[in-house]
Amino acid sequence: MTGSADPAAGPGPGGRPPTVVAVPAALREQLFTPAAWDRLRSVADVTVLEEHTDRDALAAVLPAARILVTAWGTARMDADLLAAAPHLELLAHTGGAVSPYADEEVFARGIRVTQAGAAMARSVAEVALAFTLALLHRVHRFDHALRGGADWDRAAAAPPRHEILGCPVGVIGASRTGRAYIALARALGARVSVHDPLLTEAEAAELGVRKAALADLLATSRIVAVHAPALPETHHLIGARELALLPDGAGLVNTARSWLVDEEALVAAVRTGRIDAALDVYDAEPLPAGHPLRGLPNVLLTPHQAAATVECRQALGDSTVDEIVRYVTGRPLRHTVDRTALARVE
Repeated sequence: MTGSADPAAGPGPGGRPPTVVAVPAALREQLFTPAAWDRLRSVADVTVLEEHTDRDALAAVLPAARILVTAWGTARMDADLLAAAPHLELLAHTGGAVSPYADEEVFARGIRVTQAGAAMARSVAEVALAFTLALLHRVHRFDHALRGGADWDRAAAAPPRHEILGCPVGVIGASRTGRAYIALARALGARVSVHDPLLTEAEAAELGVRKAALADLLATSRIVAVHAPALPETHHLIGARELALLPDGAGLVNTARSWLVDEEALVAAVRTGRIDAALDVYDAEPLPAGHPLRGLPNVLLTPHQAAATVECRQALGDSTVDEIVRYVTGRPLRHTVDRTALARVE
């Protein structure tokens, strides 16, 4: 640990609030540029906790803390840890979903919670677009065939390829990432339909998309990109029945959560060769070495890295620091969440 861990309540040196940054060194360097770190230290008395998964280590540095910064793997703030943090006022998460890091007691105590998920939208949307183009042009099939030793003519054999210009693309979920993906796909000329029960006709018109029922969207889209939130009601939103609605040769893109797609049904569907898929998320992570998805030539796989660009990680850190600066200087926070965020599945 570095910085101040004075257990006395109240402001730190220069009136700066005691702030625990429970983020290990390697990730901290990715999230916080030198300028962002200097900005944080200018408004907060910072204690760094390297052992961010260790509940006892976290409890030891919480007695004076007014602000806690969490990251992937940070021990979850529950009643026991909150008992060690009598002065905590703000939990600032450097990622999106906060349910793994805060429980109901955090909100019951009136602690403000903010998260940086909006900063991930562009990076994940770009990967979803890259997946879309790869599936349309069957790049994954060609690569698999050539690397697998297929002769030239056999490697060149693939289902029909298509351009994105004029392509019917379906988007499930007009989330922040969904909207970023819509903008990118439409910029390249795609005709976009969206299924989202909360999307109004006016919002659809503003986005330049057609609002559609799920069955209609699936049956009329060459590419379907999943961007819905992982909520109890969206579990296995896409199952065997929904996959059967996709046209022959269609592709499914999932950079959101595996929670949304019945993975067993998807494996069965892509095994037939009738549809293709591009995935960044899985039921089991790391994806087991013997998992059937790994051997299918019509599936493009990445290891849950859609939000891991240099720019995205730094944007997450900048967003977190911005929220802390706003809090310390008495300005409204931009990315607060309430207890309903606990329903989201990480």
